[in-house]
Amino acid sequence: MNPKINKLRAELEKNNEKMEKLQVRNAELQQQLQEAENMEILGMVRACGMTVEEIVKLLKTAGGGQE
Repeated sequence: MNPKINKLRAELEKNNEKMEKLQVRNAELQQQLQEAENMEILGMVRACGMTVEEIVKLLKTAGGGQE
């Protein structure tokens, strides 16, 4: 078989493996980012001393939702 074809197939396989690893790492990073954002939001809410009911009312008002 043509050596160029073999070389291209090998490079393609190598790139696919790298992409799979990067996709896994991106999923991990997205999860860590969401957890960090959630913790920051929780800290702000606790610092304000709001009750759950007050938070729900605030979010509904800000979002234009009905109570």
